[in-house]
Amino acid sequence: MARRRPAAPPPERPALDWVAALLVAQLAFVAFLPALRGEFVLWDDDTNFLKNTAWRGLGWDELEWMLTTPHKGQWIPLSWLTLGLDYRLWGLHPSGFHLTSLILHAANAALVYAVARRVLARALPGGGEALRVGAGLAALLFALHPLRVESVAWITERRDVVSGLFYLLALLAYLFERRRLALGAFALGLLAKAIVVSLPVVLLLLDVWPLRRLGWADLRRAPWRVPALREKLPFVLLAAAGSASAVWAMVVGSGLTAPAQLGLVSRVAISFYSTAFYLWKTLWPLGLSPLYELPVPFDPWGWPNLLAAAVTLALSALALATARRAPAFAAAWAAYLVILLPVVGIVHNGPQIAADRYTYLACLPWALLAGGGAVVLARRLAARPGGRARAGALAGLAAGVVLALGALTGRQARIWHDSEALWQHALRVSPSAIAHNNLAVLRSDENRWDAVLAHAEAALRLRPAFAEAHAAAGAALDRLQRTDEAIAHFQEAIRVDPRLPAAWNHWGVALGRQGRLDEALARFRHALELNPEYADAYHNIGVALERQGKTEEARAAYGRARAIRAAQAR
Repeated sequence: MARRRPAAPPPERPALDWVAALLVAQLAFVAFLPALRGEFVLWDDDTNFLKNTAWRGLGWDELEWMLTTPHKGQWIPLSWLTLGLDYRLWGLHPSGFHLTSLILHAANAALVYAVARRVLARALPGGGEALRVGAGLAALLFALHPLRVESVAWITERRDVVSGLFYLLALLAYLFERRRLALGAFALGLLAKAIVVSLPVVLLLLDVWPLRRLGWADLRRAPWRVPALREKLPFVLLAAAGSASAVWAMVVGSGLTAPAQLGLVSRVAISFYSTAFYLWKTLWPLGLSPLYELPVPFDPWGWPNLLAAAVTLALSALALATARRAPAFAAAWAAYLVILLPVVGIVHNGPQIAADRYTYLACLPWALLAGGGAVVLARRLAARPGGRARAGALAGLAAGVVLALGALTGRQARIWHDSEALWQHALRVSPSAIAHNNLAVLRSDENRWDAVLAHAEAALRLRPAFAEAHAAAGAALDRLQRTDEAIAHFQEAIRVDPRLPAAWNHWGVALGRQGRLDEALARFRHALELNPEYADAYHNIGVALERQGKTEEARAAYGRARAIRAAQAR
């Protein structure tokens, strides 16, 4: 069994660590201040918060919904609890929701400092102020990186900052040998978002380096004879339960991409691509987008995927070859891969090939490695003649990098201000069918039907089997008095996705325009079967019934539409 390394000595002048952690938190908060002015955006915020009333508050009905409902393929009761509390405090004012997310991210920044301080003390014995500076650098690289913006500035991704909080608390408790506290924090993290399932393996990696509680010889022994392995059993059981709940939520919410849509070779290619993509964007955080859309059709043998596979395999080989000489890099690389594994693309859902939010925890190892590398380099420079000047230059370079990241983060946060800014930016970064479709929705709110049709057709050129874009094109054509063409689009939308309420509703409107009121009513009622809170469908039922002379029934339908809209607006 590997010899257990003595515990790290207590830090010198611990009060300075509190000051440093608070300073890191304040800088993180300031960098994200532009997010406070953000609105709910047309990117899940509408369906999660504006059209969904079940989460609003902390009453028994709301708590039951949070605990039992896998909404849109996600079971995240603790994250919903924080959102319900926000609603009690702020109503539907988005600035209050953003404030909570900023506070949570600032707390996470302080926790990263504490984790880095402990890890660096074990990895780089010798103490000194350099460790404190290295930990601060690691925390700032984590907290101020523009890749964090999606998780912090997007209200839907509250689950990232909440689960991140408990993940970091679990790491910190483990580093202080508070196993039960770590287990409790892990359980809470799973209730916030199942992405934290990687924790047991990350703890084992910490046991290998820098804690040195686990060596190669231990792996040849029975697991129950090795304390570092045996104590992980409760964590593994929780991770298994969390994984099962995540799969259940995705299956119930129809969130999983079917094997027929995306084969194994394509999933492996996506995994290589996203792994290399996040590394590149960590080093060069420009051209970030709310959506990196999976191309349709997807070519797994395309040169970007082959290049990504080569980079990933080369770095894996390098980590293995240098594991004894450079254990820090090997541990960071392994932790990065492990944390990414749940979202890397093998189990795929959604329209994306990659997403900034998936880096919230996954890039933590690189921040720690950068902080440790700065400490090592500073010590070497200080030991040479004229080393103080060189160390000062190194500190200036690090400060410049941090300031640049902070400036980029502020700019990226402004992109999330509103739906128009968000999707116009997405189109500037790369062609996107979903961006075009969302802009079509925004143009429909302005009754600019020529623009709606232009965006919908652009979306369909990129993704011909895009049900929402067919529905948008049909709605525009109907308003432009091209009803037969509109109906063809609605029929195609329903062929692609029979569970799309908007397509049924708009089809009913077109049929009603042709005087086919009974057929129109059937479409409206089917839309309500798919979405019982669809106010527009109730309103359209009222219009059709009124045209049939059924005044009382029409009045009831109008009343139901008004009630739903009033509830959604509260």
